[in-house]
Amino acid sequence: MGFLNKLGIGAGHAPRQARSLPESRAGHNNSHHGNAVATGPHKEPELGTSTRVSNALKDFLWNLDGLGRGTLLDLGPAWQTTLSFFIERGFRVTSEDLLRGWTDFQAKEAQKSTGMVLTADDYAERTPEVLAKKFLDDNLQYARSSFDALLLWDILDYLEPTLGKMMVAHVTEMLRPGGVVLALFHSKKPTGFQRYRVVDTTTLQVLTAKPIVPAQKVFQNREIQALFSGFRSMKSYIGRDQLREALFLK
Repeated sequence: MGFLNKLGIGAGHAPRQARSLPESRAGHNNSHHGNAVATGPHKEPELGTSTRVSNALKDFLWNLDGLGRGTLLDLGPAWQTTLSFFIERGFRVTSEDLLRGWTDFQAKEAQKSTGMVLTADDYAERTPEVLAKKFLDDNLQYARSSFDALLLWDILDYLEPTLGKMMVAHVTEMLRPGGVVLALFHSKKPTGFQRYRVVDTTTLQVLTAKPIVPAQKVFQNREIQALFSGFRSMKSYIGRDQLREALFLK
């Protein structure tokens, strides 16, 4: 799995539990405690925080109400605030910092070619499609229908578009029928980099952090609809802070 510890529910792996991380640090951890899998060796320094009311979060939770002991995948850093919020509601939470993983993967691939004279075959192995497939072969390895909910945040704005498309198709298979996705999209190219925590049922904390990858794309509504064409419904929420929230129901 490389840069993080996984849930271990894919083929050939038995589920395991890990201790959730305190806010002050993040690291690999295999201790047993609670029902969260908190992963990721990195944590960006916090440069500033603010809060925003999230109607999408309210509806996200409404769709999960009454589910009981559900499963949730958070594709951001393992924040204790978010973990505790969902654990208290009976969820088993898995955190996988996908943007950090993609950045580390790109760095390793670039290092392999340092000082090399690349051939046509080498270039063929470095196309966006090949690299995206290679990355997904080593990451997000969970069984079909493993999760009831997914926190996607704004990572699609930062992923290489080919990888973003393949990743959405991949996580669609990982969600159970009736599964719900909460995503954020910037209405114009962001000038800074942000991370997010769940504070309460209607509030997100927005953390300004050191950029780890530049923004790649500003999505139009039709492009978002095309990406999530495997979902039976989509609802959008327009904010005043240049962030669009979206809710997708499988």
